[in-house]
Amino acid sequence: MRASILLFLLVFSSYYIASAQTTCMTAESIKLLDSKWEEANLHPNPDFFETTLGEEFVWVHNHGTMVDSKWSVVERAKKQKAAGTSNTRSRSQRDVKVAISGNTAVVTGITVVDRGPQPTTYHFMRTYVEIGGKCYLIGNHTMAIPKEEL
Repeated sequence: MRASILLFLLVFSSYYIASAQTTCMTAESIKLLDSKWEEANLHPNPDFFETTLGEEFVWVHNHGTMVDSKWSVVERAKKQKAAGTSNTRSRSQRDVKVAISGNTAVVTGITVVDRGPQPTTYHFMRTYVEIGGKCYLIGNHTMAIPKEEL
């Protein structure tokens, strides 16, 4: 009986330690997830958006010219994927920084988006939250940087 209890405690504590160490809320994991966001926007991937965007996701575009929900992003990606194209030639990130507090990460940086005729440089701020061991993107704000300030 005593051996059974010790075995149970050993197995339970090993599981608990492994579970506690498995988190998506690390700077490296968040940076990787954020780079996948960029890739999914370059090569429309509705499945990525469906599984990664939180139900309450909101994307405020440049100067509030447009506000997207999770489902508007998913639908746009579905249309672009079906058409076999998007209006974006390239996207590249730089100066990416991650700040983590508890189960929330805020990512900031620069994304250069080329839709022609000239690339546009955006400052972005995205918010990720960990729920049940999975990180979800719940907020995105992008702001074009005027060329004279680059």
